[in-house]
Amino acid sequence: MTESVTNIAAYHFTNLTDLPLWQERVLNQATELELKGTVLLAHEGINLFLAGSGQSIDAFLGWLRALEPFAALKVKYSESADVPFKRLKVKIKNEIIRMNHPAIHPAEGRAPALDPCTVRRWIAAGQDDDGRPVVMLDTRNDFEVQAGTFKGAINWHIERFTQFPEAVQEHMDELEGKTIISFCTGGIRCEKAAIYMQEIGVKNIYQLDGGILQYFEDTDGYGFEGNCFVFDERETLNVALGETHPDHD
Repeated sequence: MTESVTNIAAYHFTNLTDLPLWQERVLNQATELELKGTVLLAHEGINLFLAGSGQSIDAFLGWLRALEPFAALKVKYSESADVPFKRLKVKIKNEIIRMNHPAIHPAEGRAPALDPCTVRRWIAAGQDDDGRPVVMLDTRNDFEVQAGTFKGAINWHIERFTQFPEAVQEHMDELEGKTIISFCTGGIRCEKAAIYMQEIGVKNIYQLDGGILQYFEDTDGYGFEGNCFVFDERETLNVALGETHPDHD
């Protein structure tokens, strides 16, 4: 029987300097372990999607977490029959997720985060523990939302994440008097989104810790309709984190 492939998605906001050195170290380690996927490095941290044997993934994470900037790295796991990446890329970027708001510094403090089990409980109740109505806010691009999202989630039909701040400004009234939970695929966009919203005065804003992938991993996927779009050859994952291979026109 062929061994399944282990896929990981992870990000960590941390202040990095000497990016070319980090790029070389990460590339060398991932290459040695025969991993495929993409790693993005910026002064604000690391964002990665990698696949390989379970043993190689464990070895890479052990190596990375032994380095002080990445000791607290949290990881989402899934399995697949094949490696969903053609090659390994380690890139230096201005941001590990582009928002074009340089004043947002997640490494200096997060917006409040909710664990998936709490989010599931609030969705089921339709309110938070204080009785305030709960609304899920999808921070992903519209084409991702079309594959699946939480029932009743707000979707502002943005085409790229850089449009999110403007969309918030245009829909402030829509958020009034509610508890807002921002969410995205793996947690990175909804973390920046929640910080931005908090800074411009949106009240009762939280982020879904670990995003949809962590929600699928920790819960039964209650309230999520459809599948989760992922940026690799699997395309979409169901609530059991299995490949769904959507039909194409």
